[in-house]
Amino acid sequence: MRLYAYEDRFGDPRFGVLARGGLLTGAQLEKRGGLGSKGGSVDTHLELGYHIRYVDDWIGQLATATRKALKAGAGVMAPDGRRPLAALIPDKVVCVGLNYGDHVAEGGRGVVPDRPLLFSKFANAVIGDGDAIVRPPGTHGLDLEVELGVVIGSRARRVAEGDALAHVAGYVVANDISARDWQGSAPALRDGEKGDGQWLRAKGSDTFLPIGPVFATPDEVDPAAGLSLRSWHLPAGSDAEPVLMQDGNTSDMLFNVPQLISFISQQITLEPGDLVITGTPAGVGVFRDPPVFLEPGDRVRCEIEGIGAVENPIVDWTEDPRADD
Repeated sequence: MRLYAYEDRFGDPRFGVLARGGLLTGAQLEKRGGLGSKGGSVDTHLELGYHIRYVDDWIGQLATATRKALKAGAGVMAPDGRRPLAALIPDKVVCVGLNYGDHVAEGGRGVVPDRPLLFSKFANAVIGDGDAIVRPPGTHGLDLEVELGVVIGSRARRVAEGDALAHVAGYVVANDISARDWQGSAPALRDGEKGDGQWLRAKGSDTFLPIGPVFATPDEVDPAAGLSLRSWHLPAGSDAEPVLMQDGNTSDMLFNVPQLISFISQQITLEPGDLVITGTPAGVGVFRDPPVFLEPGDRVRCEIEGIGAVENPIVDWTEDPRADD
């Protein structure tokens, strides 16, 4: 199944199901499919971090409700008729660096990691499709990274590779926005500049993790079979043509999904609702000649085969649309 997170007409977060070329809304699943009716144990509000703990039962109920609703004549609507939301707000995000062979090569490093390189982001970085990526003060080197996000469905602690996929609830599209100057990437540094010495600010700043609205269950996609990942830079200006930046495939991963889950879980317990973003292919802006960085007024789009896409505008911090608390 492919689930779609959106905001209903009352401003509440909801999940619907993508079926027959359109969106079957949460209201239709409840009215026509019986979801949430007497005897039901789950609703369709955007509580993936909670519901994922009962993912098998929850997805089964959604599948049954979908069949009933379609049989009862429920019509689908265009997904763009609702404001999309991030498919989940993860409890924690474990990120993997340098996990595609072509990305290692484009950076001129030449040395393939002998184990996954891990870092983290936090929930403050998560935004949804259409939300603004805010360039914070002090950086001039924003870059994009399309990544496959793996959503954990059951506690994974010291799991073997052969058992790892049993802990996967589904997959999402993610964009690992990076401030390359703060990260310390040489092509992004101006005279006298140096990086932070670690990646927390460069990778974990507010709005630096756009997540698409689609949550695809494992029966929909198989990263081991090879999924296409692409990203585009859409420069500011109505006449500007989209520029294809990345065009990779999950078959180029140095460490696959089972290997990553097993490795991470040896020391870091992965809980239901956690997210692992699995690295990015070649084509990022910092390693182009000349380098290409994201500027206010630009847009960026990331897309993964079989799942969907996330697209966001870039704004300067002086134009931050978020209300101050």
